[in-house]
Amino acid sequence: MEYPVAVSNQLKGSLDYLLQNHQTFVVIEAKKEDLERGFVQLAIELIALDQWIDSDQLILQGAISTGNIWQFGQFHRQQRTITQDLNLYRVPADLDDLLWILIKCLEP
Repeated sequence: MEYPVAVSNQLKGSLDYLLQNHQTFVVIEAKKEDLERGFVQLAIELIALDQWIDSDQLILQGAISTGNIWQFGQFHRQQRTITQDLNLYRVPADLDDLLWILIKCLEP
């Protein structure tokens, strides 16, 4: 399901997936095979989400996925910085680690 976000004419679009638990948000961007371009899009979506939501969450979590490969990133709201996890998680080989990370992202 896509979630439309419109902050301004420059920051608008649709999130592919948005997981939410109370005040915790995780954005997941689905991409075909271009993880580099996908991460740039994820970073922009996290910056837009920062301006769109009313939340005390200090770090917005996000992930890009080709379905078989996942990579995570974070937007640090106070420092206004993006961090890209250098690890890639593969399905099904790293499924336990992947699910653990997603669960931890949604914990308050």
